[in-house]
Amino acid sequence: MDESTATTESGAFRPPGERWTPISPKLAIAHRLSLTLFILVPVAAAVVFAILGWQLAAIATAAATVVVFVWAWWLIGRRVRSYGYAERADDLLVVRGIMFRRLVVVPYGRMQLVDLNAGPIDRLLGLATVQLHTAAATTDATIPGLPPEEAASLRDRLAARGEQRSAGL
Repeated sequence: MDESTATTESGAFRPPGERWTPISPKLAIAHRLSLTLFILVPVAAAVVFAILGWQLAAIATAAATVVVFVWAWWLIGRRVRSYGYAERADDLLVVRGIMFRRLVVVPYGRMQLVDLNAGPIDRLLGLATVQLHTAAATTDATIPGLPPEEAASLRDRLAARGEQRSAGL
């Protein structure tokens, strides 16, 4: 998490004494690559409109595409910098979000499954995602953008802590 985000957060999202571990900035590259692939659809539509002689539609589509592309490109960088996690003695904290901040606290004893996954773009860039599953269906504790070695190590630590805590129940 960058310095500007860390200093502007309210106390509710920065538990005292916790050091947030940021995710890899390569996640921004992965998301921007996906954005670029997605934006090809409206670009193709603008080209088709131009070929058909619908100049106004072509110009409007191209202009809207450029505006959305530039805004989304900028937003992706901000969103990636907003992610962080902290391992505490009894629980894991995951924070994310720009406008709408979200802090998820997952007690190790409540974890049922720790999932590690990576899509094709993630694998290409050397990234993986750790996802925590609990009994609560609404728990969304996902930590994207980790190097595979770090993600595997985190998965193993969380699984071990979860087993220790659930054995004590």
